[in-house]
Amino acid sequence: MKTLVHAFVTTRLDYCNSVLAGVPRSATDKLQRVLNAAACLVSGTRKFDRGLSRLLHVDLHWLDIPERVQYKLGVTVRRYQQHKAPQYLIHCVTPASDIASRHRLCSASRHQLLVPRYRLSSLGRRSFAVAGPMTWNSLSADLRDPTCSDESFRRSLKTFLFAKY
Repeated sequence: MKTLVHAFVTTRLDYCNSVLAGVPRSATDKLQRVLNAAACLVSGTRKFDRGLSRLLHVDLHWLDIPERVQYKLGVTVRRYQQHKAPQYLIHCVTPASDIASRHRLCSASRHQLLVPRYRLSSLGRRSFAVAGPMTWNSLSADLRDPTCSDESFRRSLKTFLFAKY
């Protein structure tokens, strides 16, 4: 049952969910309810049973929808830094160390990214050029280290996001 739910439900929830970056929590409530229903289906619990968040986070090891969005943004920015991202994302992200006026700042040595200014507060902060660097800069310094492997980065990022619960 878990394999079928993962194949048909969670993969659809994760498909293009990075467009949900920066939306209010109320906008992701319907998707969260779908994820909760999938967790109930996998575990055999009923809708109003207690301990659904424990079931999601501890037993199934699933992130909530906003954290899934952050996870996907973090992995995409990491792929950009390894030059594995799609070509159209190359111009969206600028490392702080590449800017001459910021070359000697702490943000350059901490592997942070430049967050560009945006005009529309509702849509501007949701673009990948803004949401990606904001998510990346919010990660801990050991996660932004470019020398760690992909597998350890993904594992550490998921651990970092689970620490919010």
